[in-house]
Amino acid sequence: MSERKIAPGESTTVSSGNVVIKVEPSAGHRRSPRTLLLLGLLAASIMMNILLLTGSLFSVPSSGSVRQQHRAGNAAAADKLAVIRFTGTIMPPFTERWIDQIRDAAIDASVKGVLLEIDSPGGLVADSHQIYHELQKLWENKPVYVAMKRMAASGGYYIAMGAGPDARIFVEPTTWTGSIGVIIPRYNAAGLASKIGVTSEPLATGPLKGSLDPFRELREDEKEVWKEIIDDSFARFISVIAENRSSLSEDDVRHLATGQVYTAAQALASGLVDEPGFAEDAIEALATSLNLTDYNVVEYSSPAGLIDMLLGATEPQPDFMKQLLEASVPRALYYCSWNPLVPVHP
Repeated sequence: MSERKIAPGESTTVSSGNVVIKVEPSAGHRRSPRTLLLLGLLAASIMMNILLLTGSLFSVPSSGSVRQQHRAGNAAAADKLAVIRFTGTIMPPFTERWIDQIRDAAIDASVKGVLLEIDSPGGLVADSHQIYHELQKLWENKPVYVAMKRMAASGGYYIAMGAGPDARIFVEPTTWTGSIGVIIPRYNAAGLASKIGVTSEPLATGPLKGSLDPFRELREDEKEVWKEIIDDSFARFISVIAENRSSLSEDDVRHLATGQVYTAAQALASGLVDEPGFAEDAIEALATSLNLTDYNVVEYSSPAGLIDMLLGATEPQPDFMKQLLEASVPRALYYCSWNPLVPVHP
């Protein structure tokens, strides 16, 4: 008897004695592209919900979870110098973890001084000021120095001011800093929307409720409202610098506050920072100011959740779905970038 393979999707009849079996093509072979697309979206949705559930179940709360790791000096010394590293975009959930670390350093009697090691392009206005506020309370009781690394711009420079007027700010030869200013990102897709026939018709309770709608042009009255909001944040940035840099007047700061990024040499010449050096130089200077010869340098950190480890992240990352849902929320930023939808964090 000859044998013939049944091709995918082919209908055939197989006879065996008095039994006739009709073989229909598999339903999977007849699925339309639309069905496959919907199945793909469903699978992606299920996977996202699994990730979200896993993250919520196994993430580690920030409160009370600050760790100290020996970094330099004598690990057995009674006196400590604490290093708090501000790395990446200033935004939740990192803001709360940094604040926990600041508070931990404030109440630890063995910590005699604190070094802020900053490598950040900035971030949210509110978060930058929350960190600044906590640092202001810290330096009232303990000296705080700053070591700027690759970048300490915009909000990164803002939180450096939290170290107070007596702080010494060190910069590496290749540090970028400055970028003093405020930005509220907005994408104008009105032209694209008109080409594909999309109109924006939100149901709102007032003429300004739908402001910053990307599918239409911004009206003059809306521009004026947002200008006042930006100006308020900008004025606060100016005053924060003027209050904490004794060598700079408010006029000096306004002259520098063009949004420009400054090199280490430019920042030193303008008075935005104090001296060249690396983190170890700043630690040595801080110890000298405290007359410490035997001390333990400890680095603060907050543990990552299980989901972060599974994703291969050294520190917890912002939730992608949350970023997607909040992409249209207006935010004022002290940020050295035009694209805040791509947060910088290792």
